[in-house]
Order: sequence, then C-alpha cells, then structure tokens
Amino acid sequence: MAKKQKLIPMPKVTTDENPLAVRIIAFFVAPIIRMFFKVEVTGMEKLPKSGAFILTPNHATNMDGLAVAYFIYKILKRGPHFFAKEALFNIPLVGKALLAGGQIPVFRKGGQRNDDSFKIANSYLQAGHIICIYPEGTLTREPNLWPMRGKTGAIRVALNSGVPVYPIAHWGSEQIMGRYSSKFRPGFWKKVQILVGDEIDLAKYRKENLSAQELLEATELVMRSITALVEQLRGEKAPGTLWDPVAMGQTVTGNFLKAAKKAANQ
Repeated sequence: MAKKQKLIPMPKVTTDENPLAVRIIAFFVAPIIRMFFKVEVTGMEKLPKSGAFILTPNHATNMDGLAVAYFIYKILKRGPHFFAKEALFNIPLVGKALLAGGQIPVFRKGGQRNDDSFKIANSYLQAGHIICIYPEGTLTREPNLWPMRGKTGAIRVALNSGVPVYPIAHWGSEQIMGRYSSKFRPGFWKKVQILVGDEIDLAKYRKENLSAQELLEATELVMRSITALVEQLRGEKAPGTLWDPVAMGQTVTGNFLKAAKKAANQ
C-alpha cells in the first residue's frame, strides 16, 4: 500500500502583521541578510502606508526573496507574506518557520490543490496585510534574466480581492548568486537595487465573468510593468516579446538548466 502523503497545513491568519514568531525569525535572519548585500530602494513613497496591497517582483535568482523580504520587513516596516513552493515546507524546521512567518505554500505536484492557498492569500489581504507574488511562478528562463511571460495566479488573487497591485523590480542579486548556481558571493557592500512602480491600472479587468483572454491580457500588463522597471535599473531595453518557456521547449518548474542537460545526455 502506498504511503499516504502528509498534507502541508496553511498558515494562521491574524490581524497582527508581525506577530511574535515573525519578530523572532527576523531577529536572527535580518542580520544575516545584511551580510549578504545592501538593499537600496527607490519609489517607496508610491506604496500605501497601511492597508492591503499586492507586490509583484521579477524573479531572477533564489536570492530575490531575501532581498524583497528584507525590504518589506525592515524598510517598509510591514509583514512579508510570500507564495513559496511546497518543497520548502517539507524541510524540517524550515517548513515550520515559514508557516509561523505567514508564508503560503504553492503546490506543483498535484498532491494538494492551490484553492486553500488562494483563500489564505485573500484572508491576509482582507486583514490588511501585504502579499508578495512572483507572477512568473519560478525563476525566469530568459537567457539574459529579463522577466518572462507570467502565470495568471497573481492577477486572479488581485482581481478577486480588489486590492491595488504594485510592480517592483530588483537587480543585483544575480551578482551574489546566479540563477540555479552553487557559487555564493555575498558581501554587505554589494548593492541590490529595488525600484517600486506606480499602481497598475486594472480597472478594465475588475469585473465579473472575466474571459480567459482578458485574464491573459491583465497578466501581460503586469509583466510589462515589471519589465519596464527592470529596464530602468539595468539601463537597457528588454526584448520586445516576453520569453515563453513552453514555446522554447523548456520545463516550466524546477531547474530547467539541469533538465535540459539531462535530456541532452539521454
């Protein structure tokens, strides 16, 4: 008989953005992050001082989440809530810390549905919290680390909740750890720049019975807004077309570089 899969619980929603568990975790983690890099933020005044909203960053390396979490907690003085892949919640101690810190598991393997994850995200927003969602759903597959096409999860949460959505971009974490790289080059003098954009105008899409095409249009609007910010940080122009990993024959989750190498050796 197959062993029954252990279900990952959902975090508990409270009105307190930074409960004791979050403050304890931050007490130990924040100084470590400061040793990794120096976060510099531009455009923070665009964000509401209180209340719920969604942040949508680009996703270039596994260091991104630490930089954005530091920005939300230490600079914005708010509580960070991220969608995070289920594998992280299966790591002893790490999983419990993530749940205690209010992070939301996202399921890719079909063992659990994401309905509860979206409900918890909406509950956090209704309680006045911030949700940070990477619309790409994984590290970008674009060869030069430009944002790629997005998935519809972020925009569905935004439209269902009715809260404002703000794009943010970051650049610099790729100098500390490359995409799917094992080489780690931290340093408190290394800058990770974060740029906050204007609220994305989603009025056209805030209606009932949104079509699949309109949902894709809204998602592309979010990705274009993020890409424009990345262009400002990099001082370069992004490709005119958003990279589509499916069209390029790449895996859409996991380490696509390792998967491509394995396929080539078969």
